[in-house]
Amino acid sequence: MVRSYTSEPVSREAVARIAAAARCAPSGGHSQGQRLLVVTEPDLLEQLAEWERRDPSGPPGAEPWFGTAAAHVLVMTREQDYHDRYRRDDKLVDGQEIEWPVPFWFVDAGASLMLVLLAAIDEGLAAGVYGVPGEDEPWLRGLLRIPDELAIVAGVTLGWPAPDPVWSAASSRSTQPRRPPAETIRWQRWT
Repeated sequence: MVRSYTSEPVSREAVARIAAAARCAPSGGHSQGQRLLVVTEPDLLEQLAEWERRDPSGPPGAEPWFGTAAAHVLVMTREQDYHDRYRRDDKLVDGQEIEWPVPFWFVDAGASLMLVLLAAIDEGLAAGVYGVPGEDEPWLRGLLRIPDELAIVAGVTLGWPAPDPVWSAASSRSTQPRRPPAETIRWQRWT
């Protein structure tokens, strides 16, 4: 994860390959509810940068990050695609849609998100993930004409990495050690 990019442009072809890779993510029942919105238009990128500049939650003195990104990719999901798929005869259980143990539309969007990040690395690029605060969602939906049926899961900035001293020093990755494997991984049984 980075929070600063160089001004070197990223080719449309590279961004298209990243988006194409994300389409390969698994989805429950092959529901394919994941959606991506790729933003590369300079005017829209500037409006996203202005949105970030209005947010006072970053570390004091940190440089804005959205304004240096060559692209944004919004990872979204359409829950209805899952219900439509699991109401088909081959997926019904005793004539009913399954009771979802977790909302797989979000699980699958997370898989797409990870593929965006990995594909960016394969292109030699860097990426940074961000969330969309609830109070800002109507503004973002209006700006990018995102219909209500799509849930915004996360945004990803893309670009060529630049040194990132202020954000890196204050980021969780620098201030919070990674948990040891013994705490997060078990074999065969948890206890």
